[in-house]
Amino acid sequence: MAETMGRGELVAMLRGAVERVRANHEMLGKLDSHGGDGDHGTTMLRAMGILEEKISAEADSTDVGSLLKAVGWGIMGVDGGATGPLFGMFFSGMAEAASGKDSLDAESLASALEAGLASIRKYTKAQVGDKTMIDALVPAVEAARSAADGGADVSELLQQAAQAAVRGAEGTKDLQARFGRAKNVGAKSVGNQDPGATSVSLIFKGFVEGVK
Repeated sequence: MAETMGRGELVAMLRGAVERVRANHEMLGKLDSHGGDGDHGTTMLRAMGILEEKISAEADSTDVGSLLKAVGWGIMGVDGGATGPLFGMFFSGMAEAASGKDSLDAESLASALEAGLASIRKYTKAQVGDKTMIDALVPAVEAARSAADGGADVSELLQQAAQAAVRGAEGTKDLQARFGRAKNVGAKSVGNQDPGATSVSLIFKGFVEGVK
């Protein structure tokens, strides 16, 4: 990929996330059934459907911030507990950092991802180790920043972020849930991967596949 990501590349990146989540939504539901109500997969399906709708609705805009804002606000309204608001705030936070831009380089993409994480942190007190999406998102964003600071291009940045997200999600198997419905099962949550963290890892893997 080139040094910058324009609207076309951003759309491809987002569509990659849609495809990856859709291909794995049943697995997400099974993960959620261990401590939640098993609807995480269907909620993520609805969120990805909204994402696609917003991409089509913003077809004439070259402003990447505008596209991310539409995606964020759309997903924020998806029913299904905290999933919609959290992922919606992530994209909305990215949108604020990307406002008015028609392209993103590695530095601005890393900054946008950091802004997305900061937006989520306003909504949840969950920290790394609490067995939530934060366990995958924080290392992904940190890896993105490290990649940008190291001179990586946007494709390399996304690859490193995705690898970190996968490791973070897999690491939640060894954790006891402290947030959401899963906290109610206590120690029984150990041994099962967190569905929210897994969704984050799928989204970042989709980002990578979309821009290839």
